[in-house]
Amino acid sequence: MSHDPDHTDAETTAADRRDAAHKPGADRPPTPEEAAAAERAAAELADELPGVAEHYEEMTRIGADVKGEGEIPD
Repeated sequence: MSHDPDHTDAETTAADRRDAAHKPGADRPPTPEEAAAAERAAAELADELPGVAEHYEEMTRIGADVKGEGEIPD
């Protein structure tokens, strides 16, 4: 770690380059148990998803009209 706040040391730069070159993605495919659990969860939540989407849209509209602290000026 560099003690100079204005410069990044070589070790950190190398680590940043390794991270930047790493392709995103899962480290392994799901196990059969994990896949089955995901399918069960999707089936159990299917009835709730339209309400979640509606709530998300509502909050997005409200957030777009926020005035005051936290407002992002145009």
